[in-house]
Amino acid sequence: MPALSRRRRQEDAPYWPGFVDAMAQLLLVITFLLSVFMIAQFLLAREITGQDSALGQLRSQIAELTQLLNLEKAAKADAEAQLLSLTDDLNSEKAKNAGLMADLQAENEKGQSAGSIVSALQTSLDAEKKISSDALAKVELLNQQISAMRRQLSQLNALLDAAEERNKASEAQVADLGKRLNMALAQKVQELSKYRSEFFGRLRQILSQRSDILVVGDRFVFQAEVLFPKASADLNEAGKVEMLKLADALRQLEREIPEDIAWVLRVDGHTDADPIQSPIFQSNWELSSARAITVVKFLIAQGVQPKHLVAAGFGEYQPLVEGASEDAKAENRRIELKLTDR
Repeated sequence: MPALSRRRRQEDAPYWPGFVDAMAQLLLVITFLLSVFMIAQFLLAREITGQDSALGQLRSQIAELTQLLNLEKAAKADAEAQLLSLTDDLNSEKAKNAGLMADLQAENEKGQSAGSIVSALQTSLDAEKKISSDALAKVELLNQQISAMRRQLSQLNALLDAAEERNKASEAQVADLGKRLNMALAQKVQELSKYRSEFFGRLRQILSQRSDILVVGDRFVFQAEVLFPKASADLNEAGKVEMLKLADALRQLEREIPEDIAWVLRVDGHTDADPIQSPIFQSNWELSSARAITVVKFLIAQGVQPKHLVAAGFGEYQPLVEGASEDAKAENRRIELKLTDR
């Protein structure tokens, strides 16, 4: 029995190192992924922080400029208030001076006995004059400060006017560019309309002998039976003949239309509303798309540039006529061609 246990341990032992190595490698992979995730988060956070910092600095500068303007306005209001106060004081002093001069004259008339009074009044007058001179000096200083603030306000207004002029010029340029762009687009649309008319006129002339090919608005409509067998996306021989005519007209159109006009021929596939019974296609969507793609591939094989072709499948959801009759179904099974812009 002990010999059997030792042999069993010897048989189980080789699996543990492989399991430990696998777990260690899995742990290393998880650690590496976490490191990459943390580095990406750090770089993203640093980028966002830098943008927030720049935005905060810009807002701070705007707030400082606003605060400085408010301080200038407050200082101007204080200076004007001080000027009014000093003006009132000066007027009061002038009134006092006038009163003192009247008193002085009265004292002079009283005679030499009032000399001491006159001297005292003269001293008082000199003091008042000194006060008036100080007041005038303060008024002059305030006037200078007001002038400096007015110059600063004029500079700020000039900067604002210049900014408004630049903004108006930019708006005028944008409006002019928009107008020129609209004119260019209108010109391109007119050129494309001209080529579309020539193209449809040429196709109408080429396909005029076919009664099963209709012109509906700005589209040529091929009945599906002209091009494809029932429930199939492979062109029949008659369909190849018609598509060769179309390819020849498209190649000539590519030579005539300038390269700067973006145009495409859209090939639309349509089916009737009957459920499809085909081992290849699961729905009418797939059949209509496959038929449109087949036409596009055939035209490309005949030398038409792929950038001028678009294939689209509409299934049974865009009927040409309403109704469930066989004639209505036949009209709805169709391939439509439309020349349009890209």
